[in-house]
Parts: sequence; C-alpha cells; structure tokens
Amino acid sequence: MATITELKCALRESLESRGVLGQLKARIRAEVFNALDDQSEPRPELSHENLLINELIREYLEFNKYRYTASVLTAESGQPEVPLDRQFMANELKVVEDPSSRSVPLLYGLLSHFLSSSGDSGGKLFLRGSAPATMTRDRSNTLLGPES
Repeated sequence: MATITELKCALRESLESRGVLGQLKARIRAEVFNALDDQSEPRPELSHENLLINELIREYLEFNKYRYTASVLTAESGQPEVPLDRQFMANELKVVEDPSSRSVPLLYGLLSHFLSSSGDSGGKLFLRGSAPATMTRDRSNTLLGPES
C-alpha cells in the first residue's frame, strides 16, 4: 500500500503534468488576498498614467491566461472592473495598429517597436521624467509614492 508521502508526490506530479498546480496556487493566493483585502480602506485615486499602465499589464496578463493575477491587480489597484477599450488605449498611446497587431496585447507591440527600432540616439531611447502628479521626489531625488 502507498504511503501518504507517495500519494502526495503522485498527486503533485499529476497536477503539475496537467498544468493545474500553478492555477490552483494562483487561485488560492487570489482568494486569500480577497479575504484579507480591506475594502473599507480607500484606494488612492488612479492617475491617468497608472490607469494606462495597469490596463497594458491587465491585457498582457489576460492574454497569457494569468487571470487570477489580473484579478488581484484589478482589486489592489482600484482599476475599473471593465477593461478599457483597446482603440481608446491605442489612441492614448498614439499607436497605430495593423490588423495583425490586434491579435496580441499592445504591450507586445510596444516592446517589438523598441526592440526593432534603432532610434536617433545610438539605438537608445531618451526617457523624460513624467511621474504622476501623486508622486514626489525627496531630497536625494528618490521617487516617493502617494503614501510616503
């Protein structure tokens, strides 16, 4: 007769081989987060930039079937439950899509653009500071979040 340890090992291998173990762990984490999440604590107001960033991340997560991770992101960030319209996102990001690019998340298209473009400055993109209005910098120029 099999021991408890052998049964646990066989169960783990079976769940892993079917790709279920990771989903179960993610589901448990999401449920624990939801149970512990204090709904009475108000969320900081989402800046326009954070709304767009969160939506890019959510689209990526859902495309890759990381649904529980996406649900935690939505709950924790205060992102609207209903995803933003993709055409709205493309317009806000000043992106023009061709039909083939619409089958993947916008984040993939943005990454592809930056990985394949050589740019004017030796292949590097010059980033300008554009922290959301809710963020500030301390004396050492460290970016501080809204809670700091």
